[in-house]
Amino acid sequence: MWHSLVLISSLTATLLGATAVELSDIERTAESQRSLAAQEHVVDLDYALYKGYHDATTDLNVWLGIRFAEPPRAALRWKRPQTPATNRKVQDATEYGSVCFQSYPVIAGAPPMPEGDEDCLFLNVYAPSGSRAKKLPVLMWIHGGGYGWGDGRTDMSAMINDNDNAFIGVSIQYRLGPFGFLSSSEVKAKGVPNAGLLDIAFALEWIEKHIYIFGGDKNRITVSGESAGAGAVLHLSLAPTLKSKFQSIAASPYLPGQHTYDGEVPTKRYYAFAAQAGCGSSGPVLDCLRGKDAATLQLANFNVTTSGKVYRTWAFDPVTDGTFITGLPSETLFKKKVNGRAILVGTNANEGALFVPQDEISTLDGLKAWLRLKYPFFSEQDMDKVLAIYPNTDASDNPSAVKFATNGLTGATNTNMSQVATGHLQRANAIVGEATFICSSYWLSTSYTRSSLPSFHYQYSVPFAAHLEDVYAYFGPNQRQQSPSFSRAFRKIWGNFVTRTNPSVASELGLEAWPRWVPGKGAQMLNLNTTGGTAYTATTQFGVQVTQFEEPGVENAFGVVGAWDWEGGRGQRCEFWKGMVGEVPT
Repeated sequence: MWHSLVLISSLTATLLGATAVELSDIERTAESQRSLAAQEHVVDLDYALYKGYHDATTDLNVWLGIRFAEPPRAALRWKRPQTPATNRKVQDATEYGSVCFQSYPVIAGAPPMPEGDEDCLFLNVYAPSGSRAKKLPVLMWIHGGGYGWGDGRTDMSAMINDNDNAFIGVSIQYRLGPFGFLSSSEVKAKGVPNAGLLDIAFALEWIEKHIYIFGGDKNRITVSGESAGAGAVLHLSLAPTLKSKFQSIAASPYLPGQHTYDGEVPTKRYYAFAAQAGCGSSGPVLDCLRGKDAATLQLANFNVTTSGKVYRTWAFDPVTDGTFITGLPSETLFKKKVNGRAILVGTNANEGALFVPQDEISTLDGLKAWLRLKYPFFSEQDMDKVLAIYPNTDASDNPSAVKFATNGLTGATNTNMSQVATGHLQRANAIVGEATFICSSYWLSTSYTRSSLPSFHYQYSVPFAAHLEDVYAYFGPNQRQQSPSFSRAFRKIWGNFVTRTNPSVASELGLEAWPRWVPGKGAQMLNLNTTGGTAYTATTQFGVQVTQFEEPGVENAFGVVGAWDWEGGRGQRCEFWKGMVGEVPT
């Protein structure tokens, strides 16, 4: 209704000549909408009315479970997201919407299937209340989970509060696993590959269209994500069909093997999924899949994904579809034709260990066997190249050797030493960490180094700094090793980037300015660590014990370091991975 009025007013202004009075009338109507939202917590989105609530503790107005796309069921499966059907009844927005169907990755003894639903394209809005809620910047959050796991039930209140309620937060959901990333020539002909990425792009369009009602500015959107969510940020940055102009935050950008939509790998998985669903293993099967009930498809998803051979991976990933994704990121990023205005990129000190079976690699032969499984396109010459650039400095691989966290600058490096492993096992940890997360972060930062596109980079190093641990620091709840002072500083880093495209926090960092990323050997980043505190023993997500430090006595230890020489020459190793595109399609 409101958008129709705006359209009619715009046409009238075009025909009769826009006047200052007419434009101010439109602005006053928008102000009236914001007033309605603030007082009654009811928002009119044209297609639906939603009633949220005010959280007195955080002083935020909150709307949970807003539908931004039609349920992608039956005939809408593997199709582009569609605008929701009109529903003019006021709907409750005080509870999260259902999560998308998902599956655990390849792990021994996977738990039973998690709950989920195809009707899951919902988002949540956290908006400051009062007179300040006008033309505010917006932080859009995309969850991670390997494109097969996770949800948008992230409370963004602490992040907003620690930034003086200076921006709006929006967390979203998108189709996962085969529901979002099924691919084959038939999917391309009768639908779309990368439906999950198109959901994310559609949610961004929703924000641009509707966020003014909540007090937001559509021209000041920061798109953010972690792991697969950051991988989605990467793809949004490169998508030629996307007309939005946003800035980005990418934490641990996940870059799995990427194949063409009709390649051997996605086609095999397509037919494995179809066979599990009872639709056959050859020929046309998509119409059959669209006719199946959701429970059958979810069971097929679970069976195909958990029966994989590569530890902690999912079966369905983004593909090169020729439209939204036009090539391999390791190639297209360096053309520097990105959609965004600026970017803040980060990784964790120990990204890889979560994705390596820590009890299966203890010898050189064991490492080679894992490499052949992880990178099936490797030739023996490729294997030798990888082993040469990640040399073993502890030939004995003594399992009782003292393990410790490296400092990144001197002494032992992360290619052979960490708190959880040494020797060949740590080589595996370093290989998957850099090839899958860290090098993509370097390439992404470099893609934003045209003179008008600032790029900033950091590493989260608070021990043990495994993959995912950073999310607790900026969204909460804080973990024992994350002091309140550290989390506040981390949240201010993100918040300052959201509000003024500069992550510097002088009072906490002791820096006048955060150095911009530059390509090559001059690249610099901020190392975010702590010092002091009381030691305690913690168990990682993958069951290995490490030493961490908690209050009292924890102090922030932030400083600028060289990214190229970090951990014994990480920049050069990332150049190596860039040259391995043919063998590792990334």
